[in-house]
Parts: sequence; C-alpha cells; structure tokens
Amino acid sequence: MYKTHFTSEVTPELDGKTVFLAGWIHTIRDLGGKKFILLRDRSGLIQVVVSKDSAAYNSVSELTLESTVQVEGIVKSDKRAPSGVEVHALSIKPFSIAKSPLPLEVSGKVESDIETRLKERVLDLRRVEMTSVLNISSEVIRSFRNTLYSKRFIEVFTPKIIASATEGGAQLFPVIYFGREAFLAQSPQLYKELLAGSVERVFEIAPAWRAEESDTPYHLSEFISMDVEMAFADYHDVMELLEDLVTNMIDVVKTHCGKELAELKHELPNITKPFPKISYSEALEILRGKGFTIKFGDDIGTPEARILAEEVGTPFYFLVEWPSFTRPFYTKSIDSNPDLSESFDLMYKWIEIASGSTRNHNRKVLEENLRRKGLNPENFEFFLRWFDYGMPPHAGFGMGFARLMLFFTGLNNVKEAIPFPRDKKRLTP
Repeated sequence: MYKTHFTSEVTPELDGKTVFLAGWIHTIRDLGGKKFILLRDRSGLIQVVVSKDSAAYNSVSELTLESTVQVEGIVKSDKRAPSGVEVHALSIKPFSIAKSPLPLEVSGKVESDIETRLKERVLDLRRVEMTSVLNISSEVIRSFRNTLYSKRFIEVFTPKIIASATEGGAQLFPVIYFGREAFLAQSPQLYKELLAGSVERVFEIAPAWRAEESDTPYHLSEFISMDVEMAFADYHDVMELLEDLVTNMIDVVKTHCGKELAELKHELPNITKPFPKISYSEALEILRGKGFTIKFGDDIGTPEARILAEEVGTPFYFLVEWPSFTRPFYTKSIDSNPDLSESFDLMYKWIEIASGSTRNHNRKVLEENLRRKGLNPENFEFFLRWFDYGMPPHAGFGMGFARLMLFFTGLNNVKEAIPFPRDKKRLTP
C-alpha cells in the first residue's frame, strides 16, 4: 500500500491518526531543529513536519524538489499550517530522486515563457495551475457526456483513418495504409451522419487533424473535437442543445472546481439562455456601420468578430444563416432563400468554438452540391449510397474542446489547455 489518503483528504477530523501519503516534494524549508516539506499530489498540497529526533530526519537530506516519496506520519490539527492541518513524519521513503536544478520551476516562484513550458511539459503539468486546468477539463467532459446521456444520446467511435477528405480541401495529413494512401480524419462528420441515420442520437469525443498553416493561439494540428449528430432535428434544435450543454458545464465547474478556479484566479460569469443570435446578413450591416468594407460571402475574421462581440456584450452568441456556398456540401439551404443556409457558429467572444447546421438528407441535392464545389460524387459513394435507404432529416455540430477551455480557465492559448499539443513545429514531447 503506497497511500491511504490523498492530501486533500487529510482534515482536522483525522487528528492523531496515522496516514500514509505519496507524492512529490514541492518545497523544503530547513529551520534547524525542524524541516518543513510541502508534499504535493494530484489533489493539492500538505505540510509535512520532520522533527530532528524522528527517524525520518536523516532521509530528508537526500531529497530534492520533485523527488517522489512516501510519508508515514501522524495527523496534527494546527491552524498555523497552510491547510489547517499538518502531518508529523514518522518515516519518509524515497522512490526516485529528481535531478537538480530543475529545468522548470514547478512551485511557481519563477515564471517561464510558454515555449519553455511546452518543452518541459511534464514538469509544467505538475504546476498547481496546470493540475487545476486538467481537473476542470475532466469536469467539462463529464458534464458534456452526462447531459447527452440524459437526452438519450449514445457515445460512438468513428474511423480516424479515411480514404478521402471529409469536406474536400487540402488540409489533410496523408498516411500509408497497407501500401496505399489514406488520410487522418479532419472530422467524424460523414460517419456520425450515417450513425444518426441508424440510432438517431450520437456523440463522439475524439481527436481530429487538420494540416492548417495557421500558427495562432487558437489553432492546433491535432485537436479534440466534441461532436453531436441528431436525427429528426434541425439547426434550431441543436443550437438549443448547445445552450444546455454549455450552461450545464458552467454549473458543474462552479460546483465542483471552486478551488481550481481560485488557483487560476478565474471567475466564471453567469450565463443565461437563450444565447443571442445574429444572422450573417445582420452581422454585415453592423460591420459596415462600423466602417468595414465587407461583401456578401466574405468570411468574418477576428477583427470583425471582436466588433460583433462588443455589440453583443455576452461571452456566447450564435452567428446564424451563413451563405450556402461558404458551407460544406452537406449543409442544408434555407428553403425560402437558397442563398442562405440553416447553419450557425457558436462564438465565445471573437473565437469560433462550435460550428453546425441542418444537414441535407436528399442524395440528389448532396450530389449537386459536391459537383458545385468541384468534388466528384463517386469519391463519396461510401457515404451517399445510404441515402437511398431512408435517411432521416438530421442536424449536428462539432465543438473544439481546447477553445472551449479558454472560457473555463481564463487561458489565452489553446496550447496551454492541452497536455501535449501538436502544431506546425511541435511533435514532442
């Protein structure tokens, strides 16, 4: 048995009890007759007192910061201790002694730039702030799953090695698959549509890859995509679902991650439903009124999105009904105005964090859209053939997990929100 308790479980109620703890040496202070160790595990920090007359005293001299140890000790309630309780060591058993000096300061006394932090990522992940990010991430994912389970969605897994591009385009990573060329999936889009055509409501949390040249605080080459597809639904239905998902996540994080938010010095705002909706056409009028020269069909970039975010005044809002020709071939056009589509982007301030739409469920329309975009329907026969056998109306979205985490953590760069990010220049660690 390595441990009987996590550090967060050691409370004044255990006063006088013997416990076994295991973790990392966070700091050591030598005050002559006593040594004080801050021991860290995944749940937090606790002060360990090592008296000169204890059997543990001599073993402390070989310890370095980030060494891993087991501590056997007696719990003592003490209001002067950082958490109101401390452990008086009976014995300390080292497991591994860390090299000194450390390439990155884990205790936070010395700040490091992001490049150093990503290079020394395992040490960086041990920082209390990064542990907080990971704990919040886990609660966000848990809430996402639980909300969807409560609405009778099922979790699925789609292929990540595919024969052709999901949406066309050149942003693909090729791989050799038994002597022939294949690609890493940009999205589970086509497969989740087929699954919705079988079991109605599906979701997936999985990696996806895009060989984008963008090197910004908001782009990754490998990212976690949170995807949902829903039969017998349209874009209004899935926007309402997204509102439920986001507000439930906020409630869960506020309830379970108060300590982590405090460590990050981040406070989550109160968000109410429904989220504001701005149509693409309305957005153009707002931007033109602010002096932007922008025509129908132009993308709304970061400078424009910043202006719209100021106009809306809330963290989340929808940009809806984009021009049909700017959206993927599977996006349904509005029946009364085919130039516009039943589509949306969910924006967090000026950052797109989710994109979705009503999908076309008519094979003829899908083939026409493919040709219009310069794509050959024959290359999509694996997908199209099933639309001959009763494909229901359906809608869905994909949400970028790392971008969503910027809201929940107050971070400014998606590379900080992912344990081991992949971008144009980073393949290790």
